[in-house]
Amino acid sequence: MSKLWGGRFTKETNKLVEEFTASISFDQKLAKEDIAGSMAHVQMLGECGIIPIEDAIKIKDGLLAIRKLVDAGEVEFLVEDEDIHMNIEKLLIEKIGPVGGKLHTGRSRNDQVATDMHLYLRTKTTELIKLIEDVQQALIEQAKANIHTLIPGYTHLQRAQPVSFAHHLMAYFWMFERDKERLMDSLKRINWLPLGSGALAGTTFPINRERVAELLGFETIYPNSMDAVSDRDFIVEFLSIGSIIMTHISRFSEELVIWSSQEFQFVELDDSFCTGSSIMPQKKNPDVPEVLRGKTGRTYGNLMGLLTVLKGLPLAYNKDLQEDKEGMFDTVETLEGSLKLLAPMVETMTINKDVMRKAINNDFSNATDIADYLVRKGLPFREAHEVIGKIVLYAIQSNKFLLDLSFEEYQGFSPLFEEDIYGVLAPEQVVAVRNSFGGTAPAQVEHQIVLAEGKLHR
Repeated sequence: MSKLWGGRFTKETNKLVEEFTASISFDQKLAKEDIAGSMAHVQMLGECGIIPIEDAIKIKDGLLAIRKLVDAGEVEFLVEDEDIHMNIEKLLIEKIGPVGGKLHTGRSRNDQVATDMHLYLRTKTTELIKLIEDVQQALIEQAKANIHTLIPGYTHLQRAQPVSFAHHLMAYFWMFERDKERLMDSLKRINWLPLGSGALAGTTFPINRERVAELLGFETIYPNSMDAVSDRDFIVEFLSIGSIIMTHISRFSEELVIWSSQEFQFVELDDSFCTGSSIMPQKKNPDVPEVLRGKTGRTYGNLMGLLTVLKGLPLAYNKDLQEDKEGMFDTVETLEGSLKLLAPMVETMTINKDVMRKAINNDFSNATDIADYLVRKGLPFREAHEVIGKIVLYAIQSNKFLLDLSFEEYQGFSPLFEEDIYGVLAPEQVVAVRNSFGGTAPAQVEHQIVLAEGKLHR
């Protein structure tokens, strides 16, 4: 059978051109969306009297039959039919005869493919929001069990101040909360309907775009047909949000890799999320967080790839826009796989509380509290900072930690020190006094968890 658009041509398409320009190898993922858009379009054509209602019914029944075949995996998509739209239309004509050719009345593949992608991303964005919430729930459950578990907090990867491990975990909850809110906000722009814009200038048929929007659940209709067929902002926005999500996943993965190392031993990942070495039998490798960390790069690449495609395109549709799909599909699949793994990995990891506590006992992360202690005694902070710096240097040279120093040693640095200094330096006290909103004190962490649960159950 010749091309559905072949009337103007005198030669068959070069096979190399067919293979190079065809998109069916990847845009077949849009089959269900393509059929859904076509069913709404043909229903509108029938209701508006643009085609006979009996033809519209026959076309719709044909599309339903094709969808069942697609769902059953019984459709073979052909490269010579170029893309998902032409494959579906050809199948329809083969099934119900020439009347199937009326389906394309009042539309173009340009507005059709844009509609497919809006439908696809709307569904996937909603599903990703739920997957993020699964990760957030896992973080909350681990946080609840570790409000009083203390861990060194780091800046520059150097021990800074002790914090509640729950507080550390909840930092990622709020990162994912912002990610979720970005996805939710992006739905406002995803939910714009391009169908009815034609190739670029609209159509001469008296179509009812509002009816199609109603049938497909779109909230807004593109008011400019040229913008409708050439807009890929909604995909760029999704790829950008996806890259930010993967950044947060990668940061957390990096910490899991570090924490599960022999040097830290703060956590142990469940065996089901690790692998071994082909040569070193003692190894337990954190492959899942490493792969999560590594896959972040491909989402960045997908974003930069589409931005580069779009940057020099004149209005309206150009074949370059065919390059919008593979990166979108890849980012969706990367996010789905990553989030589905991250939630159970967080749920099942073992927290080595004693190791964390030992680390806090063997550092100088309580030094700031001595400075604050002297400030409350009336010493200016800069002078207190210098005094504590000298104390820390002395302790290091003496192979001691701050709680190991005698009261006489403290008084040798400042007469403002009193016996209560040891209570100030206790790790639990160091954490507990940071009771400002958003701080690491147990009361604040508990309040934070309540706020977080409210975000999940609103």
